[in-house]
Amino acid sequence: MTKHQIIIGDSKNIKQIPNKSVHLIITSPPYPMIAMWDEIFSRQDPEIKMFLEDGEGIKAFYRMHELLNRTWDECDRVLVDNGFVCINIGDATRTINGDFQLYSNHTQVISYFLGKGYSVLPDILWRKQSNAPNKFMGSGMYPAGAYVTYEHEYILIFRKGGKRLFKGTERELRQKSAFFWEERNVWFSDLWEIKGTSQVISAPKTSRDRSAAFPFEIPYRLVNMYSIEGDTVLDPFAGLGTTNLACMAAKRNSIGVEIDPDIADLALQNIAVPADVLNAVIDSRIKRHLDFIDSLPNDKRERCYKNGPHGFNVKTQQETAIKLDRVSSVTKEENTVICHYE
Repeated sequence: MTKHQIIIGDSKNIKQIPNKSVHLIITSPPYPMIAMWDEIFSRQDPEIKMFLEDGEGIKAFYRMHELLNRTWDECDRVLVDNGFVCINIGDATRTINGDFQLYSNHTQVISYFLGKGYSVLPDILWRKQSNAPNKFMGSGMYPAGAYVTYEHEYILIFRKGGKRLFKGTERELRQKSAFFWEERNVWFSDLWEIKGTSQVISAPKTSRDRSAAFPFEIPYRLVNMYSIEGDTVLDPFAGLGTTNLACMAAKRNSIGVEIDPDIADLALQNIAVPADVLNAVIDSRIKRHLDFIDSLPNDKRERCYKNGPHGFNVKTQQETAIKLDRVSSVTKEENTVICHYE
């Protein structure tokens, strides 16, 4: 059984979550200096609005990150030693007072976690290619005035302290939570080409007309890469609950924090899905693996190992204990969704 909670509240103050109770944090915060988030930041710090109106972009930029740092403080408090933080964030390009420039959000986040003593691990570039005909900025075909088009975001990865040690039951759960060889080759590459998600919320009562929803595939990969079955995962900017859904499919517990009550209600509705929806994710993962095994030449297939729980072939001995449990039921109790597994 796993539990998945949506908390309505400000992620800068989540005292209901105990110290060192979360194993992994996955989130995509509001991006400083992206216009769609100006109102959210300005509501929390009116001086940000003043700086933007006065054309002082750099001052607004730093003040926005000061707000985010207060959430990162809470993340640091609730994260266990040896836990991981995965943050999807993009840099911003913006013209203020006729001056076009890049606002490097990812370097500010790295600076914060370095200051807290975290290990900065190799990051991932999430490429979000645009085919828009007007995507190029600046002086067109003339030199010394055109600008590089940004079509990627960062997935930053940090570890709190040294490597996690697995003993007893945790060691067995780690073996059960292993990923397939072919998944390892894709997931641990430094470039992910995953189609973005439409940022449109249909509910008219929400305080914003766009959510920061990233595609399900991103948190699903990260959950499997940096946690084991039964761990607890936190998303301090839950939005529509995508991270929670990924945890449900991966048999992890999850907590999502969302400041907007209407969006939090949507998130709770979003994650209270039929078991079949989650099982489709699991079945698809198994099918991709079986297709991969079938694609191997006969001589390599003959050298495969046998996975015990499922009975299919796998490439390495480390995959022989993988067990992907299907969901038997999904129930909702107030602000929590509970998953039972077969």
